[in-house]
Amino acid sequence: MIPQDWPNAEASRIVESRPHRWHVQQLGTGPDLLMLHGAGASTHSWAALAPRLSGRLRLTMIDLPGHGFSRAGTRARSGLDAMAEDITALLAQLEVTPAAYLGHSAGAALALRLSLDAKPQRPVIAINGAFQMFNGVAGFLFPIMAKALSLNPLTVPLFTMGSTPARTRRLLSGTGSAIDAPTLDRYHRLISDRTHVAGALAMMANWSLDGLLRDAPRMEAPVLLLAGERDRTVPAAVSRDMARRLPRAQLRVESALGHLLHEEAPDLAAGACIAFLEETGVLAREIQAPPVYSEN
Repeated sequence: MIPQDWPNAEASRIVESRPHRWHVQQLGTGPDLLMLHGAGASTHSWAALAPRLSGRLRLTMIDLPGHGFSRAGTRARSGLDAMAEDITALLAQLEVTPAAYLGHSAGAALALRLSLDAKPQRPVIAINGAFQMFNGVAGFLFPIMAKALSLNPLTVPLFTMGSTPARTRRLLSGTGSAIDAPTLDRYHRLISDRTHVAGALAMMANWSLDGLLRDAPRMEAPVLLLAGERDRTVPAAVSRDMARRLPRAQLRVESALGHLLHEEAPDLAAGACIAFLEETGVLAREIQAPPVYSEN
């Protein structure tokens, strides 16, 4: 059941598309834009951005498997490639063919994967894209540790048991972003939910970027990399590195913003998205009427 106070709850529905039960929100009119949140978030991540885009785009926002109000059919399909395949099947069922993709953090990696596999490829907007695993020994150990934690039956109850608004505030302060009280409350509700925490752990345990990084140079469509210099979750250096890998990348780094850039500065994020989609031809450029002068 979707709470009535959840952002865009009136646009929510549950869609069965094997192997998952998906929470889907659709609103707006215009070319189709698929919006993919990051690990540990949900469609609420787009609460401020969606109304700024829905006047010119038809938005399809989904909770990733195990996140928010989507129920994962199997944790074995929580990795990048499997998740991209299952999202493709969901879109076919919804009869949605994205004209562009927008993703945040791990959702940006999914957006790039989906566009790489699409025919034809479509423009991608990546907000603080998580395009890099840990280096060296940490890169080897992290998925193993995440898998061990996700399989331990005590991990999720212990994590959610200790969830308090103050702890959630401390966790989010580590993103380098300042968010308002309603957004903080939504993250706290998710962090306190055992199913959601289990879904996020399963995603981290199965995540691999090897194939995406290998295929990135064959991305023919334009990509906007929007990053926050204050991001302490995914450093802006990750976006700079990906910009060098992609043939048609545009990089924009905002010095005063953090990982949740689109939540703390939705007007800026919306403006960047619209300008990029106009430039790439997804949206027609709006013609500003010339000022009308009158003589007194």
